[in-house]
Amino acid sequence: MIYFDTSYLVRLYYQDAGADRVRALAATDHVACAALGQAEMMAAFHRKLREGAIKPAAYAALAEQVEAHIQAGAFHWLAQDGEILARIRQVYRTLPASVFLRGADAMHLGTAAEAGFRVVYSNDAHLLAAAKHFGVEGRNVMV
Repeated sequence: MIYFDTSYLVRLYYQDAGADRVRALAATDHVACAALGQAEMMAAFHRKLREGAIKPAAYAALAEQVEAHIQAGAFHWLAQDGEILARIRQVYRTLPASVFLRGADAMHLGTAAEAGFRVVYSNDAHLLAAAKHFGVEGRNVMV
C-alpha cells in the first residue's frame, strides 16, 4: 500500500502537471490517505469550479466519479485518532522554527507515520520538507 496526500489524489482525477506519473504510481499498489483527504480533495475540485477551470457539469461528473470510487473501496481511508494527534503535538513541540508545517499537512504526516508508512507521496514542498520530522520519507514522482 502507498500513501498519497491530497495533491496526489487530485491528480488521479484532474489533469494537472504530473498527473500521468501519479496515475502510473497509483496503478502499482493500493492507495491510502488520511480520511481528511476526502474533504481536501473535494475542496480542491470546488476551487477549480469557483475559479472557472471546470464547468458545473464537469464538476458534478467529477464529484460523482469520486463518490463511486470511494463507495467501491478504491482508497484505504485512515482515521485520525488521539495517538496521531499526540504525535503531531510532539512533533510541533520540537519542530525547528524554520520549518513551515500546516496543520493539514501534519495530519497527513502523522497519520502516515502512525500507520507505519515509510514513504509519503506528495508534491507539496512544505510537506515534503517536514516529513523527516515524522520519521517518514517525502517523495515526489513528478520531478
